[in-house]
Amino acid sequence: MPWPPKEAYGSLDAMLHAWDLEIPAAKALQAELAPQVRVEPLRSPPKVVAGVDIAFDKPSGRLFAAAVAFRLDPLEQIAAVSVCRPIPFPYVPGYLSFREAPAILAALEALPVSFDALLVDGQGLAHPRRFGLACHVGLWIDRPTVGCAKSRLIGEHEEPGIERGSTAILRKGDDRIGTVLRTRTNVRPLFVSPGHRIDFAGSIELTLRCTAGYRMPEPTRQADRLAAAAKREGLAASESAGG
Repeated sequence: MPWPPKEAYGSLDAMLHAWDLEIPAAKALQAELAPQVRVEPLRSPPKVVAGVDIAFDKPSGRLFAAAVAFRLDPLEQIAAVSVCRPIPFPYVPGYLSFREAPAILAALEALPVSFDALLVDGQGLAHPRRFGLACHVGLWIDRPTVGCAKSRLIGEHEEPGIERGSTAILRKGDDRIGTVLRTRTNVRPLFVSPGHRIDFAGSIELTLRCTAGYRMPEPTRQADRLAAAAKREGLAASESAGG
Protein backbone atom coordinates (compact mmCIF):
# COMPACT_ATOMS: atom_id res chain seq x y z
CA MET A 1 0.00 0.00 0.00
CA PRO A 2 1.46 3.41 -0.94
CA TRP A 3 1.99 5.89 1.85
CA PRO A 4 -0.38 8.86 1.86
CA PRO A 5 0.94 12.12 0.49
CA LYS A 6 1.94 14.85 2.90
CA GLU A 7 -1.14 16.88 1.94
CA ALA A 8 -3.31 14.36 3.78
CA TYR A 9 -1.79 15.57 7.04
CA GLY A 10 -1.72 19.32 6.46
CA SER A 11 1.10 21.82 6.33
CA LEU A 12 4.01 21.93 8.77
CA ASP A 13 4.17 25.72 8.56
CA ALA A 14 2.35 26.57 11.79
CA MET A 15 4.22 29.87 12.41
CA LEU A 16 4.66 29.58 16.16
CA HIS A 17 7.02 32.57 16.19
CA ALA A 18 9.64 34.47 14.21
CA TRP A 19 13.17 33.06 14.05
CA ASP A 20 15.24 36.24 13.68
CA LEU A 21 15.75 36.95 17.38
CA GLU A 22 18.60 38.30 19.46
CA ILE A 23 20.06 35.96 22.10
CA PRO A 24 18.12 37.39 25.10
CA ALA A 25 14.84 37.09 23.21
CA ALA A 26 15.75 33.59 22.01
CA LYS A 27 16.52 32.53 25.59
CA ALA A 28 13.22 33.95 26.82
CA LEU A 29 11.36 32.16 24.03
CA GLN A 30 12.94 28.82 24.96
CA ALA A 31 11.87 29.33 28.57
CA GLU A 32 8.36 30.20 27.42
CA LEU A 33 7.96 27.22 25.08
CA ALA A 34 9.70 24.53 27.17
CA PRO A 35 6.67 23.89 29.44
CA GLN A 36 4.62 23.07 26.33
CA VAL A 37 6.78 20.01 25.54
CA ARG A 38 4.88 16.81 26.34
CA VAL A 39 6.79 13.76 27.56
CA GLU A 40 4.23 11.00 27.13
CA PRO A 41 3.87 7.49 25.67
CA LEU A 42 3.30 7.22 21.96
CA ARG A 43 -0.40 7.18 21.15
CA SER A 44 0.08 4.72 18.30
CA PRO A 45 3.04 2.83 16.80
CA PRO A 46 4.70 4.87 14.05
CA LYS A 47 4.78 3.39 10.56
CA VAL A 48 6.93 6.03 8.87
CA VAL A 49 9.84 7.79 10.61
CA ALA A 50 11.72 10.74 9.17
CA GLY A 51 15.26 11.83 9.99
CA VAL A 52 16.87 15.23 9.47
CA ASP A 53 20.39 16.62 9.43
CA ILE A 54 22.35 19.69 8.29
CA ALA A 55 25.58 20.40 6.42
CA PHE A 56 27.09 23.91 6.63
CA ASP A 57 29.27 25.87 4.25
CA LYS A 58 30.49 28.84 6.27
CA PRO A 59 32.40 30.62 3.46
CA SER A 60 29.27 30.91 1.33
CA GLY A 61 26.96 31.46 4.29
CA ARG A 62 24.73 28.56 3.24
CA LEU A 63 23.43 25.42 4.87
CA PHE A 64 22.00 22.29 3.32
CA ALA A 65 19.22 20.48 5.16
CA ALA A 66 18.11 16.94 4.32
CA ALA A 67 15.05 14.96 5.35
CA VAL A 68 14.76 11.22 4.73
CA ALA A 69 11.68 9.08 5.40
CA PHE A 70 11.80 5.38 6.28
CA ARG A 71 9.11 2.77 6.51
CA LEU A 72 9.65 0.91 9.78
CA ASP A 73 8.46 -2.60 8.96
CA PRO A 74 10.62 -3.51 7.19
CA LEU A 75 13.13 -0.69 7.65
CA GLU A 76 13.26 0.78 4.15
CA GLN A 77 13.91 4.24 2.76
CA ILE A 78 10.89 5.62 0.88
CA ALA A 79 11.63 9.31 0.28
CA ALA A 80 14.44 11.86 0.57
CA VAL A 81 14.82 15.59 -0.11
CA SER A 82 17.32 18.37 0.50
CA VAL A 83 17.06 22.15 0.54
CA CYS A 84 19.58 24.99 0.56
CA ARG A 85 19.10 28.05 2.77
CA PRO A 86 21.18 30.99 4.05
CA ILE A 87 22.66 30.48 7.52
CA PRO A 88 20.25 32.61 9.60
CA PHE A 89 21.86 32.63 13.05
CA PRO A 90 25.39 32.47 14.49
CA TYR A 91 26.74 29.33 16.14
CA VAL A 92 25.89 29.69 19.82
CA PRO A 93 25.76 26.52 22.00
CA GLY A 94 22.26 26.02 23.37
CA TYR A 95 20.59 27.95 20.52
CA LEU A 96 21.12 25.63 17.57
CA SER A 97 17.42 25.49 16.74
CA PHE A 98 17.49 29.15 15.67
CA ARG A 99 20.34 28.27 13.31
CA GLU A 100 19.06 24.93 11.97
CA ALA A 101 15.30 24.60 12.48
CA PRO A 102 14.07 26.89 9.67
CA ALA A 103 15.92 24.82 7.05
CA ILE A 104 14.90 21.56 8.72
CA LEU A 105 11.25 22.61 8.59
CA ALA A 106 11.64 23.52 4.92
CA ALA A 107 13.09 20.07 4.19
CA LEU A 108 10.28 18.34 6.07
CA GLU A 109 7.75 20.44 4.17
CA ALA A 110 9.31 19.25 0.92
CA LEU A 111 9.04 15.54 1.75
CA PRO A 112 6.49 13.97 -0.63
CA VAL A 113 5.20 11.57 2.03
CA SER A 114 3.95 12.12 5.54
CA PHE A 115 5.67 10.74 8.61
CA ASP A 116 4.51 9.68 12.04
CA ALA A 117 7.66 10.46 14.06
CA LEU A 118 10.91 12.34 13.62
CA LEU A 119 14.51 11.69 14.65
CA VAL A 120 16.79 14.72 14.96
CA ASP A 121 20.59 14.71 15.11
CA GLY A 122 20.66 16.89 18.22
CA GLN A 123 19.37 17.29 21.75
CA GLY A 124 15.83 17.11 23.08
CA LEU A 125 15.30 17.56 26.83
CA ALA A 126 19.04 17.17 27.41
CA HIS A 127 19.50 20.92 27.12
CA PRO A 128 20.18 23.69 29.66
CA ARG A 129 16.61 24.99 29.33
CA ARG A 130 15.09 21.57 28.50
CA PHE A 131 14.39 22.82 24.99
CA GLY A 132 16.89 21.49 22.50
CA LEU A 133 16.55 21.29 18.73
CA ALA A 134 14.33 18.18 18.86
CA CYS A 135 11.95 19.89 21.31
CA HIS A 136 11.74 23.04 19.21
CA VAL A 137 11.11 21.22 15.93
CA GLY A 138 8.81 18.70 17.60
CA LEU A 139 6.67 21.41 19.13
CA TRP A 140 6.48 23.23 15.79
CA ILE A 141 5.33 20.16 13.81
CA ASP A 142 3.39 18.64 16.75
CA ARG A 143 4.60 15.11 16.09
CA PRO A 144 6.59 12.64 18.21
CA THR A 145 10.22 13.75 17.99
CA VAL A 146 13.42 12.30 19.45
CA GLY A 147 16.85 13.87 19.85
CA CYS A 148 19.66 11.44 18.95
CA ALA A 149 22.90 13.29 19.67
CA LYS A 150 26.40 11.96 19.13
CA SER A 151 27.80 13.88 22.10
CA ARG A 152 26.64 15.06 25.53
CA LEU A 153 25.67 18.68 26.03
CA ILE A 154 24.79 18.56 29.74
CA GLY A 155 24.15 15.99 32.44
CA GLU A 156 25.89 13.19 34.29
CA HIS A 157 25.71 9.45 33.70
CA GLU A 158 27.34 6.10 34.27
CA GLU A 159 28.71 4.14 31.34
CA PRO A 160 26.17 1.73 29.81
CA GLY A 161 27.08 -1.89 29.11
CA ILE A 162 28.94 -2.69 25.92
CA GLU A 163 26.09 -4.66 24.30
CA ARG A 164 23.63 -3.14 21.85
CA GLY A 165 20.55 -1.93 23.73
CA SER A 166 22.42 -1.24 26.97
CA THR A 167 21.39 2.01 28.65
CA ALA A 168 22.31 4.42 31.42
CA ILE A 169 20.20 7.29 32.71
CA LEU A 170 21.36 10.80 31.83
CA ARG A 171 20.58 13.15 34.74
CA LYS A 172 20.93 16.80 35.60
CA GLY A 173 20.67 17.00 39.35
CA ASP A 174 17.62 14.99 40.35
CA ASP A 175 16.00 15.22 36.92
CA ARG A 176 16.22 12.61 34.21
CA ILE A 177 16.90 14.39 30.94
CA GLY A 178 17.77 11.52 28.64
CA THR A 179 19.33 8.12 28.08
CA VAL A 180 22.83 7.05 27.15
CA LEU A 181 22.05 4.30 24.62
CA ARG A 182 24.41 1.78 23.06
CA THR A 183 23.06 1.28 19.55
CA ARG A 184 25.87 -1.04 18.43
CA THR A 185 27.92 -3.44 20.52
CA ASN A 186 31.23 -2.02 21.71
CA VAL A 187 30.67 1.29 19.88
CA ARG A 188 30.32 4.71 21.52
CA PRO A 189 26.76 5.34 22.73
CA LEU A 190 24.28 7.99 21.65
CA PHE A 191 22.60 10.56 23.89
CA VAL A 192 18.89 10.06 23.31
CA SER A 193 16.22 12.33 24.77
CA PRO A 194 12.54 13.03 24.13
CA GLY A 195 11.78 16.04 21.99
CA HIS A 196 7.97 16.09 22.09
CA ARG A 197 5.02 13.67 22.37
CA ILE A 198 7.17 10.67 23.33
CA ASP A 199 8.64 9.40 26.60
CA PHE A 200 12.04 8.02 27.58
CA ALA A 201 11.13 4.38 26.93
CA GLY A 202 9.57 5.22 23.59
CA SER A 203 12.62 7.24 22.56
CA ILE A 204 14.89 4.28 23.25
CA GLU A 205 12.64 1.81 21.45
CA LEU A 206 12.19 3.99 18.38
CA THR A 207 15.91 4.74 18.10
CA LEU A 208 16.79 1.04 18.27
CA ARG A 209 14.10 0.12 15.74
CA CYS A 210 15.63 2.61 13.31
CA THR A 211 19.23 1.44 13.83
CA ALA A 212 20.61 -1.23 11.50
CA GLY A 213 24.27 -2.06 11.85
CA TYR A 214 25.59 1.47 12.40
CA ARG A 215 25.88 3.75 15.40
CA MET A 216 23.33 6.28 14.11
CA PRO A 217 19.69 5.48 13.28
CA GLU A 218 19.20 5.04 9.54
CA PRO A 219 16.91 8.08 9.06
CA THR A 220 19.46 10.51 10.50
CA ARG A 221 22.44 8.64 9.06
CA GLN A 222 21.02 8.85 5.57
CA ALA A 223 19.99 12.47 6.13
CA ASP A 224 23.60 13.24 7.08
CA ARG A 225 24.83 11.59 3.88
CA LEU A 226 22.28 13.41 1.73
CA ALA A 227 23.03 16.81 3.30
CA ALA A 228 26.75 16.29 2.68
CA ALA A 229 26.07 15.28 -0.94
CA ALA A 230 23.80 18.31 -1.45
CA LYS A 231 26.56 20.54 -0.11
CA ARG A 232 29.13 19.07 -2.52
CA GLU A 233 26.76 19.44 -5.46
CA GLY A 234 25.78 22.98 -4.44
CA LEU A 235 29.38 24.11 -4.11
CA ALA A 236 30.33 22.46 -7.40
CA ALA A 237 27.44 24.22 -9.14
CA SER A 238 28.52 27.56 -7.66
CA GLU A 239 32.11 27.06 -8.79
CA SER A 240 30.95 26.11 -12.27
CA ALA A 241 28.70 29.16 -12.50
CA GLY A 242 31.48 31.41 -11.24
CA GLY A 243 33.88 30.03 -13.78
